Amino acid sequence: MVVETAELQSELEAKGELMLAVSEFDEPLEMHLHDTNIEDGVITIDLTDGVLTFDIDEVVAVWHHTHSLADFGLED
Repeated sequence: MVVETAELQSELEAKGELMLAVSEFDEPLEMHLHDTNIEDGVITIDLTDGVLTFDIDEVVAVWHHTHSLADFGLED
């Protein structure tokens, strides 16, 4: 999968948050508009206890993260 910087930025701005699978991490990463910077092919995510930085070329999948009532035990 090839992810373009402008395309990823546009998708993040439209959705507010996205999930990423990144080749160098075992678990998916959640990025939010308020804590993510995408510039010159590098993604930086500011966390409460540090900063993650990786190349956009390391992104292998992107999807919109959603929740349902069932996720919170609130289904009818």
